[in-house]
Amino acid sequence: MTADAVRAETFTISDLADEFALTTRAIRFYEDHGLITPARKGTRRVYAQRDRVRLKLVLRGKRLGMSLAEIAEILDLYDADKSERSQLVKFLEVLEKRRALLEQQREDIDAVIEEIETIEKDCQRRLKAIKAKDLAMASA
Repeated sequence: MTADAVRAETFTISDLADEFALTTRAIRFYEDHGLITPARKGTRRVYAQRDRVRLKLVLRGKRLGMSLAEIAEILDLYDADKSERSQLVKFLEVLEKRRALLEQQREDIDAVIEEIETIEKDCQRRLKAIKAKDLAMASA
């Protein structure tokens, strides 16, 4: 295998930072939490395609609101069961909980917005009454 072929299958921390619009510090943070495990060549980190895919999954999980512990559990399940069955079952459980939480938050937000609208109408009504009273007093 040529050096270019090996290079095509590996990535530097800067490659991944650029690709995923992250800082190198963020990538090291995920490494510190065991979510990605680059090889080392001296002091340099060398990331394999597996690390790249795992980083992509970590970022997707974070976007979905998953904790690092949940993400790690799902990634570890894949390592334990290459059929992906246990990983998919766990992922569906996490997604179901996340959806329920978001739906509750949406209901809470809708209730607060409704309350704000009621208070705004009351304030506008009271302000209108004050202005009418001021006009009546000014013309008297």
